Parts: sequence; C-alpha cells; structure tokens
Amino acid sequence: MSSRPSAKPAAPAPSSKVKTLTIDDRLVSAREDESILDAARDNGIQIPTLCNLDGLTPVGACRLCMVEVKGSSRLFASCVTMVGEGMEVVTDSERLQKYRKTIVELLFSERNHVCAVCVSNGHCELQNLAQLLGVTHLTVPYLNPKLPVDASHERFVNDHNRCVLCQRCVRVCGEVEGAHTWDINGRGIGARVITDLNQPWGSSETCTGCGKCVQVCPTGALTEKGKSVREMSKRTRFLPYLTMMREDRSE
Repeated sequence: MSSRPSAKPAAPAPSSKVKTLTIDDRLVSAREDESILDAARDNGIQIPTLCNLDGLTPVGACRLCMVEVKGSSRLFASCVTMVGEGMEVVTDSERLQKYRKTIVELLFSERNHVCAVCVSNGHCELQNLAQLLGVTHLTVPYLNPKLPVDASHERFVNDHNRCVLCQRCVRVCGEVEGAHTWDINGRGIGARVITDLNQPWGSSETCTGCGKCVQVCPTGALTEKGKSVREMSKRTRFLPYLTMMREDRSE
C-alpha cells in the first residue's frame, strides 16, 4: 500500500516588527502597525478622544487625541499616526491641554448641548471630557443654530443639536452592519449626518433598524425613543466582538 504524502504545514503568518519609543518619558514597545493611541493605551496612558472606538476604523475626526512628537512643531492625531522607532511622544502638556479645551468649547458652542434636559446626561462622553479638562464655561460665543430633530423612525431619534460629527454612526453602519445608511452632508460647521440621500430616517430603505449607530453615539444625538432625562446609556462593548467575528468569517 502506497503511503500518502503528508500535508505541507502552513507557513506562519509574518509577525509585525516591534518598535521602541518613548511616551511621556516612558520607554514602551509596540508593533509597527499600531497607532500612538493604541501604544499609549496598551501601557496605561490615557489620551482623550471622541471619534475613536475599538472596532471601528480610526479617522482622526475629533482632533482631541493630538499629541506632540519631538522634532516637529506640529501636532499629530495619535489615532491615525503609526509608531516609529525612537519616536518621543508627549501626550499631556500645557499646549495640548489648551488645545483640547478649545476643541471642547467649540463643540459646545456650535450646537445646542443643554445637559440638564438631555436623555444622555450623566452618560455622555462630551460631558465627561468637559469635566476631565475643566471646561466650566465657554470663552467663545454660543451660535444657537436652529437645527431639526428627526423622530420619523419608529424606534430611534436623531437630534442634530447634540451631534459632534464624530462619524461613529457612519462607520459602524458601513463597516459592521454593512447597510451604509449614514453619511455626512455639507462641510465645516454646516456639516450634518444624513440617512440615504438626505431622507427622513423613518423612510430610509437601507436602514435595518439594528440600533448599532445609536449605541456607538457618544452624545445624545442618536437615542432610543421613550427615554427620559439621564435614562439613555450606551452599550459599545459589542463592537470589538462583532468586528472580530467579521474578520474570522473573511479568512
């Protein structure tokens, strides 16, 4: 009886090179495909952010995670800047604190964030950042725009007054749910999140009603109907799991 040749073992996947860098005077190591934000968090160094969320592609939209890198006068968005060998990073300085406070102030001034009557009061990432950065009042004028509230969906509400344009809803709908219902219309301060071709959410033909966009929203912009003040808390822990399952199926 002829012997059957044994199957050739699969070649091991190439491992990413390890980079050594300094973050806040601490020597750390990270894979070359990791961002500064990932490397910092892996080593217990927290950098504030609004748009970044594990399981979604980083886009550097909020600019709150900006850091200083030795040798450059400009600031870098840590969520989309990859680590480099010998890089020296500063995540907390007087310059960065002032920069981040200004961003949070502008976010409050550009829309109508009235925390006292918000369903996400006490569960809002923007509110938490304001407390963390010591933003107790604004040094810029309120714009008080007249923005609509879309309650046409049978289960959810989109309140443009509380949106910070983090694009989490856009990314989770496209990358995880695969529906591509959400998008950004307009530019700058006039930008708005829209469903389909700027149709009411309730008449969307692509929305599956999964609610992922509501759960990843960092503020009270996307909420469930029937929630009163302080009752809307978000659940984002499902996202890394769903992303991992999606990657496993694609292999």
